[in-house]
Formats: sequence, C-alpha cells, structure tokens
Amino acid sequence: MGVVIIDGSTVRDFVTNEEQFKKTMDESFAALDLNNDGVLSRSELRKALESMRLIETHFGVDVSTTPDQLTQLYDSIFDKFDCDGSGTVDLAEFRSEMKKILLAIADGLGSCPIQMALEDDDQSFLKKAADFEAAKLDQKRAQAS
Repeated sequence: MGVVIIDGSTVRDFVTNEEQFKKTMDESFAALDLNNDGVLSRSELRKALESMRLIETHFGVDVSTTPDQLTQLYDSIFDKFDCDGSGTVDLAEFRSEMKKILLAIADGLGSCPIQMALEDDDQSFLKKAADFEAAKLDQKRAQAS
C-alpha cells in the first residue's frame, strides 16, 4: 500500500496529456468491453459502476437504495455517456465523458492537495494521474543531474 498526494493540477495535467489520457482511456474501455464488440452496452457500463460501489455506499458505509433507484441512477449515467443516443457507448463517447468527469474532479480539488491511500495494484484514474506526475518529476530530476 502506498500514499500519494494529488491536487487539481495533477489530474488536469494527466487529462491534458493527450497521449497518456488516450492510452489510459483505451485500456479502460477495452477492459469494460466484456464481449469485445467495440462498444459498451448498458449492462457492461453498469457492471463497471457496480464494481466501484460508488452509488451503493457513502464514505464506505452502505446506504439503503432501492433496486429501482439504482436502475434509474445507472440509466441516467449511461444516457450521459451515450451522447448520440445509439443505445451503446463507443470509445469516443467514453473518452469525452471521462475527460469531463476528470476535469470536474480537478476543478473540485483546485490547489488543495489530498492524500490517497492506494493498494500497489490500484488502477484508478487518480492513481494513474499521480503516477504520470511522478514520472514527470523523475524525468526533471534526471535532466537536472
């Protein structure tokens, strides 16, 4: 387990680095596309969201949400991702919405640093942003030496 410190600039730098952001989003999309058809179905996106337990918990404590309420929440999230209304989420739509989400997180963090305790094998977007920043710092140190 490790601890990383990030702020809004960490996340924003990660998102605005097109090469790194695209690579990360493409890998995430491929992992979510369970049937490898090149698009995310409603059920594929829901499975991913359910595995994160973002909606069913509040600060790690289970909350009482009815199955109908959960379905409505997941459907509204899917509809937000499905920009063209096709009934599926393609890679471009996924990248676009994830960029908006991560930039909103960056705006929310602002310049206030937060500490995050992460497992070594954590593959979250925020961990990837922290790793990206650490690599940039290592590169600057190497150039200065």
